Amino acid sequence: MRRGWLGLALLLVAAGCAQTVRVAPPTHDEEVVLLPGSDGKTGALVVTHAGQQQTLDSAYATARVKDPGEIARSQSDATAVREAFAPALSAQPPRPVTFVLYFLGDSDNFTPESTVELQKIFPEIANHPAPEIVVVGHTDRVGTIVYNDALSLRRAERVRNDLVQLGIQRDRITIAGRGEREPIVATEDEVVEPRNRRVEITVR
Repeated sequence: MRRGWLGLALLLVAAGCAQTVRVAPPTHDEEVVLLPGSDGKTGALVVTHAGQQQTLDSAYATARVKDPGEIARSQSDATAVREAFAPALSAQPPRPVTFVLYFLGDSDNFTPESTVELQKIFPEIANHPAPEIVVVGHTDRVGTIVYNDALSLRRAERVRNDLVQLGIQRDRITIAGRGEREPIVATEDEVVEPRNRRVEITVR
């Protein structure tokens, strides 16, 4: 959330969990705009000022706060917001992005599809001037917990090494292994599930 006071002050709020914004008595007009998240979903935002309250719960909903404490709710759209607030939007850091790569069973070798997907990650990282990259490995439930902990970490290490070979600085990458503890698809023990054999890469 950013606030600027250049004639018309602006709060641009990304979607997420419901929040409450308490606006101090303004010396100028102030407008709050609720932006959708990177996944297109929109949360909710409650704007309060001088005993007045408005809830924003749709993408690009706006609340304009004026003296003597009035809140006027309205609805904008993506084009109008980009045109009106281009400097503020361009000043925002890139939003986090997540990639998922999948592996062959009992291995740190990528599936053919994920071998191709890996090449798409580098351009996205290049959009972040000082990227922080978190790589977390996972397994399905075939094998012991101890073995899968080690395998998930090995998968994360494999991805880190590949990213370094693509030109990413090693100290920008943090790795971890979760073993079989955080499946995408819940299964019984010793059940093969390709969707759980994965590494999740988050770039901030």
